[in-house]
Amino acid sequence: MAKQKSVYICQSCSYQSPKWMGQCTECGEWNTFEESLVAQNNPRGSKMNSGGVVKPFYLSQVKASQLNRYKIGILEFDRVLGGGFVPGQVILLAGEPGIGKSTLLTQLAKTLQQDKSEVIYVCGEESPSQVKIRAERMDYSADNLLVMTETNTDTIVESVRGACLGNKSVKLIIVDSIQTLSSSQLMGVSGSVGQVRLSAGMLSSLSKELGIPLIIVGHVTKEGTVAGPKVLEHMVDTVLYLEGDNQHMFRVLKTTKNRFGPVSEVGLFEMREGGLMEVLNPSELFLSNVGNSIPGSCVTVVMEGYRPLLFEVQALTSKTSFGYPRRTSSGYSNNRLQVLIAVLENRCGINLSNHDVYVNVVGGLKIDDYGADLAVCLAIVSAVKGLALSKSTAAFGEIGLLGEIRAVSNEGKRLSEAKKLGYTNALSSSSEKQLKVLISKQFKK
Repeated sequence: MAKQKSVYICQSCSYQSPKWMGQCTECGEWNTFEESLVAQNNPRGSKMNSGGVVKPFYLSQVKASQLNRYKIGILEFDRVLGGGFVPGQVILLAGEPGIGKSTLLTQLAKTLQQDKSEVIYVCGEESPSQVKIRAERMDYSADNLLVMTETNTDTIVESVRGACLGNKSVKLIIVDSIQTLSSSQLMGVSGSVGQVRLSAGMLSSLSKELGIPLIIVGHVTKEGTVAGPKVLEHMVDTVLYLEGDNQHMFRVLKTTKNRFGPVSEVGLFEMREGGLMEVLNPSELFLSNVGNSIPGSCVTVVMEGYRPLLFEVQALTSKTSFGYPRRTSSGYSNNRLQVLIAVLENRCGINLSNHDVYVNVVGGLKIDDYGADLAVCLAIVSAVKGLALSKSTAAFGEIGLLGEIRAVSNEGKRLSEAKKLGYTNALSSSSEKQLKVLISKQFKK
């Protein structure tokens, strides 16, 4: 049996120290060290404990059938994974509290019931009665859902292995959540760096052994990143984020890592009383009924993964009551907004120094695509001039510091999506290279 020694591990950056320190010398955080017991390495162990020789083989010898996918049946979820689950795939699902992670997982179990497939649901945060209430709200009989209330990782691994061996009906394992688990092999409370790393490793090995996909639910920090050590994201095959605003009904499922499919793909869902419902034609939902009949509105086409989506950007300007005008945005980078306002003032001659500027993306979702720059600028100019764009206008393009309109990726897809929804006047770098010239053409009195 390997000897164990006591070390102190920083809960912020995983730095190890032989003694407790008030401040971590690596990340600078205070009071983050916790004591843990780790196995002491034997310098001769690699020779003494050798179990034989592993013979390498050619990758061309791997049969394609070993990577067969099977689809859940929820189109948006299958899209994000790249076509469905891969046997033994380990997925980390993270999101803000109350955003709908458990609802989405229950929806997966409900869909798998149609194929008479069983799902093992390990509850670390909820009681079985709470899971039952959610299932009843979603009109789900849960005849295929095997619930287990346990937080000890060692017990979970043995129990799940026993339930799956000889039972080919189990198609999915869900653990909610990794921060509630702890192993008796290691000192430390649940959620500590050591416990999260060990528990994730044990569960990942179990999933690979059984060939059954595993979804691990993870908490997020106030910055929006996965709580715990960064190594957690490296250990899994796929990292999914469920994003949205509790004040709106839309939810976006994004992938930031996927060993078996494309990265940055998105799935769109709508939160309803019966659970999360997939949105098959999202562009129509993100456009308001008002359209472009009022000054301050412009439709843009952004790329979410490989999918073009239409959003309406709204802007409002008003005379400032303070010495320094306000610049506020919702769903769009405030730093980027400051840059665009500076370009409008210095390159296009639009005086905004005595105006407060407010920008909002309709629908409550966030836009990170620089292709929305042109629409934001046109919405602001429309608001300050009091002139509306035509209802058939959609705009996309990146704005440079020199006032030029730069081309963006997938312009063909953006144009096709805009025309499909009736926006025949598509403004981009193909229409005009200079923002000042484009503004003068679009806002002729």
